[in-house]
Amino acid sequence: MDSKMDTKDEQVVSYVINDDADTLPMDTMDHTGVIVKPKWRGTHQDKKDMEVLGRHQVLRVCYGYRRVARSLADKKQRNFKFLSMLGFGSTLICTWEILLSYIGFVTTNGGTAMLFWGYLVVLVGVWCTYASLSEMSSMAPTAGGQYHWVSEFAPPQHQKFLSYIVGWICMTGWQAGLLSVSFLVGTIIQGLIVLNDATYTFERWHGTLLVWAVVSFSVIFNTYLAKRLPAIEGIVLTIHVMGFFAIVVPLWVLSPRATSQDALLTFTNAGGWPSTGLSSMIGILTPMGSLLGFDCCVHMAEEVEDSGRTLPRSIMWSVYLNGTMGFIMAITMCYCLGDLNSILETPTGYPFIQVFYNATQSNAATNVMVTIIIITITACCVSEVATCSRQLWSFARDKGVPFSDWLAFVSPTMHIPLRAVLVSLCVTCIVSLINIGSSSALNAIVSLGVVALLSSYYITIACLIWRRIYGDFLPPRRWSLGKHGLAVNIASLIFMTPVLFFAFWPAATPVEPSTMNWSVVMFFGVVIWSLIYYFIWGKHSYIGPVRVVKRDLE
Repeated sequence: MDSKMDTKDEQVVSYVINDDADTLPMDTMDHTGVIVKPKWRGTHQDKKDMEVLGRHQVLRVCYGYRRVARSLADKKQRNFKFLSMLGFGSTLICTWEILLSYIGFVTTNGGTAMLFWGYLVVLVGVWCTYASLSEMSSMAPTAGGQYHWVSEFAPPQHQKFLSYIVGWICMTGWQAGLLSVSFLVGTIIQGLIVLNDATYTFERWHGTLLVWAVVSFSVIFNTYLAKRLPAIEGIVLTIHVMGFFAIVVPLWVLSPRATSQDALLTFTNAGGWPSTGLSSMIGILTPMGSLLGFDCCVHMAEEVEDSGRTLPRSIMWSVYLNGTMGFIMAITMCYCLGDLNSILETPTGYPFIQVFYNATQSNAATNVMVTIIIITITACCVSEVATCSRQLWSFARDKGVPFSDWLAFVSPTMHIPLRAVLVSLCVTCIVSLINIGSSSALNAIVSLGVVALLSSYYITIACLIWRRIYGDFLPPRRWSLGKHGLAVNIASLIFMTPVLFFAFWPAATPVEPSTMNWSVVMFFGVVIWSLIYYFIWGKHSYIGPVRVVKRDLE
């Protein structure tokens, strides 16, 4: 397409703008007909990166043909800057909020000692993982993320196949993540209702309806209010930080305090496993789940100003900010949980709600504290929709999914991948119906999100290691691990290997159909389906990103 566009530099196309004729060069048009004037494609480096990656700027260009003159005059094309991306990454992950939500899992497997020491281990491991991904985001700042990097860095004979599989795995991880976050908000709202109304019956179909409400709100925000998303991220970041102190301080002041021996050195095995060590390894998934998904920033790459520099900085600063707040919250929970039987038997379904109530002895105070968490996780859901849709859109752009041409469409008025947004809505609403029949199946989908994202990281970083050792020189980047890159990459794989293994395990024994972790079946089901689709259709239609990359232009 580039060669065709270059031969038409002198052609012009006219649009009526406020009833006056205006002319724009043909090279400002992408293949969807969206108006993209060169000076509004971000910084000079952004334009160069897009050219090298063989992509056209189609997202976030202007807000309507009849306002194009004013938009081109007044608006920066790429809306996200460093601060808004820091807010995006920090609030999407919601480390301390997610840690609270899943606190019951780690109290069953490993106890508070595992929460403390396991969090430290996980924090070091995820630093190595996201530092590796950050360096790749500077080499190739594209919405495709992992599957694009695999296409560039894998052994040449395996590039197309591996990148295709990683694309499916990553897409599955983010779609499952959107469902899990929506489900979390819906059921926390139910827990709050139980706290305030003892006559309320906790019905699963109520939770499903709340899931629909939350994800529908998020989709509306990502369509009609999409241009406000960067500004809102800054506001939510403030709530994320200030709300943290609004919860931690009362807990330390009002809660009964455990001894350091009990809080930090006593490991538990309430899951019935043969050993406390095995139980603790399963419990490590709580801190892991709270620190997973910082690659969300990558999938917004084509809407970020100076993305080759902004993306790695925003990812790593999000890790530092969320990691620090999460660690403080982990220590707070270790010391301030109170009576373990009381919180595990809570009728609200969420031990952290009972912890808040036991500390404050006030429904009003508990309502305020829980509402803070509902607001921040709902904002997380809004960002999840943006990430899911961009990743799906990018994969469809490379013909990786069924109905790719339809899914790759970018709205010429909203300048977002509208169809990918709506598909994410439909997937969440349809799959959430499973909760009505079986909550264990839905919990398995939550685990599926963790497994899928970890698997995409694992394969991507493994390919980067291969490229460092056996391949050509790595592409230039403006954020680099330097001489320590290989060691950091290897450390990341060493860390993720046992975590991936135990991510498939159930929470307790004896294992029955109702308590089984079915994520292993779902994960390999997705892989098998993707293989079937690949060998029948995908290998003929899928365009590995490496085929359009032009590294010789650097």
